[in-house]
Amino acid sequence: MTVFLQRLYFGLIGIFLALPIIVVAGVSVNEKQDLAFPPKGFSLGWYAEIFTNVEWRNALFASITLAALSAAVALLIALPLAWFLWRRHAPWANIFQLLGIAPFTLPPVITALGLLTFWAATGFYGQPATAVISHAIFFVTLPLVTLSLGFSSIDRSLVEAAATMGADDRTVFRTVVLPLILPYLVSGYAFAFVLSLNEYIVAYMTVGFTMETLPIKIFNALRYGYTPTMASVTILFVAIAATVFGLVARFGDLPKLLGAMSSRDQE
Repeated sequence: MTVFLQRLYFGLIGIFLALPIIVVAGVSVNEKQDLAFPPKGFSLGWYAEIFTNVEWRNALFASITLAALSAAVALLIALPLAWFLWRRHAPWANIFQLLGIAPFTLPPVITALGLLTFWAATGFYGQPATAVISHAIFFVTLPLVTLSLGFSSIDRSLVEAAATMGADDRTVFRTVVLPLILPYLVSGYAFAFVLSLNEYIVAYMTVGFTMETLPIKIFNALRYGYTPTMASVTILFVAIAATVFGLVARFGDLPKLLGAMSSRDQE
């Protein structure tokens, strides 16, 4: 009886958490242009409109481009920083770690306002590159954390052995360290990519309407009413996130990448 109640309890929690997605998914397949649930009829035409409508297709391409580039820049910032923090134990080195974590811990509107002020003062406001750099700064925390976990899992004796054999720092990093942190490298990129894909405030505050990403497109479209296309975009985002995180879980240790100890580490 106790086991049954536990399963029932967790089942109800799962349904409650999934209910918004279920409702949005139902709305996205309405046959008519109506935000109705349960859906009236069934049609996948609203999903097709994301790719056939020029405005929605351009917004999708802009979002993917922004997410891919900003995640790559965030990784380029986080990798040498995490490597430096792992190699150096000076107390002042923690300042750089705090700087790397700070943008993500602040309220997004505060970070966005600060970036808006900076780009406006320097005369670059509205340029697509500002959104890439801003997202990279905002999400650099994610690859920094995953890479820090990766570096902390490395047996330092391997590095010392390679150095004893005459390998310099560059060779040690390329032949010993990089293969060991590769899963953390990929997961850090994946996390930054997914969150950048869905981010609205920083993108809007740094480029305005000069670069219309999908989140910005959705808010702009709200001025003319609601359409099931918005719901289909939401489900598309959920599908992309589930696919990315599913691949990370399939080829890596997802609980450990999220900061939890794996069963092997606990033994």
